[in-house]
Amino acid sequence: MGARICSQADAEAPREALRFHATAVGAQVRLNAQRSTARRRATFHDGIVFSQRPVRPGERVALRVLCHERGWFGGLRVGFTRLDPARLPAPSLPPFVCPDLEQQSPTWAAMLPDGCALAGDVVHFWVNRQGRLFAQVNAGSPLLLRKGVRMGAPLWAVMDVYGTTKAIELLDPTGSAFPTAMPRILSDETLPGPKATAGEECAICFYQAANTCLVPCGHTHFCSYCAWRVFRDTAKCPMCRWEIEAVAPVWGPPALL
Repeated sequence: MGARICSQADAEAPREALRFHATAVGAQVRLNAQRSTARRRATFHDGIVFSQRPVRPGERVALRVLCHERGWFGGLRVGFTRLDPARLPAPSLPPFVCPDLEQQSPTWAAMLPDGCALAGDVVHFWVNRQGRLFAQVNAGSPLLLRKGVRMGAPLWAVMDVYGTTKAIELLDPTGSAFPTAMPRILSDETLPGPKATAGEECAICFYQAANTCLVPCGHTHFCSYCAWRVFRDTAKCPMCRWEIEAVAPVWGPPALL
């Protein structure tokens, strides 16, 4: 009985507020004194940061995008890793969380869809006990970013201040004055992005450029907007019906697979 009471008390103990790890940061990252803000100084990469403590299954990591920089393709990446940042020398960090850190370590991350995570937006992300990585932007619906996160060991939050995302701030989701932003609703009638040139159209909307790869099958016939809708709704590739595990940006014309 005593052990059960102690374990219940531990489970209900207040959690230390999340901050960025002080030393395990990308080469271009600068943190503020409170380690609540991470800003990328230059270029579009070397923006990896970690939480200072492990994150429990179901616990939401909350952040706000402070600065959005045009001129790059793709933005904020979020996920979880079994790497303990306290044992990770900063110079050893690769320039990208996807795919570099994922290939080098037990790390699972994904890019937020195009048009999400602009300056002022509030982003939550979390992993459930089934190993599914979710994100929510403002008051929008949760997005399934990927599956297959291995549970059963401590997981630290990992973020990549990449591309169009220039600076982020960690927030306290339990605070009474937790800030929110107005949601932007993406609908079929208001597709983001310019019309594609002939021969490069998405196979679903026939409007935007096919610029997204479905993992692991590799089909690249879809724009990011339609690819994320398929991933969220069915998680099956429309071309081959393989299960989709992740969505990644690609460059160049659609691959003929």
